[in-house]
Amino acid sequence: MPDAITEPRTTAVPPRLVLKQQGGIRRAALSVAIVVVVTVAVGGVLFSGAISWPTVWRYLFAPPVLSGLWVTIQLTVLAMVLGVALGIASALMLRSRTPAVAWLARAYIWFFRGTPVLVQLIFWFNLSLILPTIGWGDGAISTNALITPFIAALLGLGINEGAYMSEIFRAGIDSVDRGQTEAGLASGMTPAQVMRRIVLPQALMVITPPTGNQAIGMLKTTSLVSVIAAQDLLTSVQRIYATNYQIIDLLIVACIWYLLLTTIATIGQSRLERSFTSGQRAAVGTRRWRRSRVELPTIPFGKDLS
Repeated sequence: MPDAITEPRTTAVPPRLVLKQQGGIRRAALSVAIVVVVTVAVGGVLFSGAISWPTVWRYLFAPPVLSGLWVTIQLTVLAMVLGVALGIASALMLRSRTPAVAWLARAYIWFFRGTPVLVQLIFWFNLSLILPTIGWGDGAISTNALITPFIAALLGLGINEGAYMSEIFRAGIDSVDRGQTEAGLASGMTPAQVMRRIVLPQALMVITPPTGNQAIGMLKTTSLVSVIAAQDLLTSVQRIYATNYQIIDLLIVACIWYLLLTTIATIGQSRLERSFTSGQRAAVGTRRWRRSRVELPTIPFGKDLS
């Protein structure tokens, strides 16, 4: 018989591998196209000659700009402190067994979450129109002297923030198992001690991430106080470009500082969240190890077991 003709073997490529390779090529091509388009667009804006970069660098560390930057940082920190304090108070009031107290907290949250913060800022700035003086008799103080633009900005931002922080604290407190509260009360603690020693430390793990986001948002929201001339970063920049007409250049100065501050705040928030997460994992691991231990009987050395 004639020898059979043997054909060379061909290794078939699996269809899934072919599709995966094609998908990788498409993703790479799309990524290259996006990079090219973004680079051309950004480069066309930055180096078109419409922006005077020497003007940007000259005003970046100008004393008026740095003074406004400091006011922005102060407003952010103080408004968040006021907002956190009001948020804790209103969240605890919501849990009150007294209906009037709970309804007061609900009304506060409803009103200040339901009206724009810009409107609230303008209202506080013009408080003297409905309340010319604060106090009675000889001790009365002019409202305009007491409610300066900075104080009006602080009240507007902080009280508005308190309404949002209240919901964040309420969600954090509700995330703690109710059985732990009951166990704390059964052990002889007062409700205040249970809240301070048991509930709030655990609720912080839920509260911290959104609070960090609120702080970053507050940093940018402070730019709204420019409408009441509160001497913040944006107000300082606006006063400069009102005289030299370098509007875009000065706005870029403000954007650089806002980006720098938000980047620092974001890094701090990430590290704080990681520390809370690592601490929670360590605590869970310790509890699991304690539950897994088995008490074995001890055998005296040299004792006859027969």
